[in-house]
Amino acid sequence: MKILYYDCFSGISGDMNLGALLDLGVDKEYLIKELEKLKVSGYEIVVTTDERKGITGTKVKVNLDSEEETEHKHKHSSHAHSDHVHHNHVHDEHRNLMDIEKIINSSSLNDEVKKLSMNIFLKVAEAEAKIHGKGIMEVHFHEVGAVDSIVDIIGAAICLDYLKVDKVICSSVEVGGGFVNCAHGRFPVPAPATTEILKGIPIKLGAVPFETTTPTGAAILAATVNEFTDKKQFTVSRVGYGIGHRDTEIPNVLRVFIGEAKEDSQSNLSYVPYNKEVSVDYNKEDANVIECNIDDMNPETYDYIMEKLFNMDVMDVYLTPIIMKKGRPGITLSVLCTDEIEESVIAFILKETTTLGIRKYKVRRTILKRENSIIHTEYGSVRVKTSFYNEEKIKAKPEYEDIKKIAIEKNLPISKVYEAAWKRIID
Repeated sequence: MKILYYDCFSGISGDMNLGALLDLGVDKEYLIKELEKLKVSGYEIVVTTDERKGITGTKVKVNLDSEEETEHKHKHSSHAHSDHVHHNHVHDEHRNLMDIEKIINSSSLNDEVKKLSMNIFLKVAEAEAKIHGKGIMEVHFHEVGAVDSIVDIIGAAICLDYLKVDKVICSSVEVGGGFVNCAHGRFPVPAPATTEILKGIPIKLGAVPFETTTPTGAAILAATVNEFTDKKQFTVSRVGYGIGHRDTEIPNVLRVFIGEAKEDSQSNLSYVPYNKEVSVDYNKEDANVIECNIDDMNPETYDYIMEKLFNMDVMDVYLTPIIMKKGRPGITLSVLCTDEIEESVIAFILKETTTLGIRKYKVRRTILKRENSIIHTEYGSVRVKTSFYNEEKIKAKPEYEDIKKIAIEKNLPISKVYEAAWKRIID
């Protein structure tokens, strides 16, 4: 089994990722020619050899036209070589997901690259929608909608497709510390979008007092990595280094490996994140079930309780009717969550419900391989979640919130919108 392993001891950004994959052996000219298939211009790719703390690797910078002169003034004399590819000027830093999809689908890139590129952008869109309380099609990308980030993300998909690995594995991810300036203000590291994208992914904080993992870097990992572990259980055949733009006490580099692993080595990997697309039939993980029985609470309150719990990012919340002692009807409130938020969930239940106590037990979840995508109906765009078993598509379901939103906005029967979505799924 051919493995690509990300060693993110100093985080990851879009340009560090491109540098690392080029250093690993991706053909630079191939990347450039594939990117030219996009109808996007106004940038220059600068590829140089640089070093950090004695480690030599590849540094990639995607300059916008306005930055070209500045970049020439700041080149290091130690660079062994420098390659430039220039494109004509266009800028638009406020694209939405539909704009991005048009850019990708109107290109002549292969289907796998298009699909992976959209999956990466979808991770960012879902995070932005959650943070700003908007629909996924309403959010506008800021940093990630700029030309340089578009090149970083689609370039990542091109490089990964070029490498043709069987599995992508990643270490825990260093996110750094301090504060970072975002489109909406100054926030502590990790920034809100990065934090949302990295949910379910093991992280480390504080190695250096600045941001080491960007939203672009986080989205690349969230969309492409099959499993996370700090154990390197494979035979290394190649190593690549992507050089960052800072010189700090730890090498500001992204290290990547190509290696070979036995087919059964996946059973020794220590961590598989929730809802992660994997290359095996299904994914297994541990979770906690927190429960309590309630028979003296206003039933109207349950809707509030469930909504608040889902906003805490629990995996599931459900209610079960029960008969308690002396024949009293009651409800069992059940919450499925990770270890990280267990105490917060318990505190919320004890404070917000009438229960006097809770019980907790461990469960093992088995999750089908899944994939998120977007379909276009005559009424609007709808997200679809597809599930696989033995690499065969066995289930597909349109997102209810998107269906509901379209039905309300266009004053249509919800069944008609569902019918249009199912027709596109079947086609």
